[in-house]
Amino acid sequence: MFDNRITPQWITELKENEIFVFGSNLQGMHGGGAALIAFRKFGAVMGQGTGLQGQSYGIPTMHGGPEAIKPYVDEFIEFARQHSELTFLVTPIGCGIAGFTVEEMAPLFKDAAEVSNIWLPKSFWVVICND
Repeated sequence: MFDNRITPQWITELKENEIFVFGSNLQGMHGGGAALIAFRKFGAVMGQGTGLQGQSYGIPTMHGGPEAIKPYVDEFIEFARQHSELTFLVTPIGCGIAGFTVEEMAPLFKDAAEVSNIWLPKSFWVVICND
């Protein structure tokens, strides 16, 4: 199903066509976790909480539960479908500072399994494939 589309555990650099997908907050205050890495290394913009920014893509995870996050994940998946020239490396969004479990977040990405340019953390694939 996923053809080894597993996001590397540590991302320190990106190829020209790769996008670092991280959990953000709606205010775009990229002060910690993957958001801070996105800001420091991959072009995330302070004050922009969602969407493409440099070589990164923010998905808000700090404003509610999984049901509040899902529309942003769906928007991301559609964006990735429309940009097949890019490879999107999704970090374990929501599973750090936001405090969600992999079991809560991974199902939001089930539709991403059908999008060949979206890579997910191995832990997300385990949940999706066993769902």
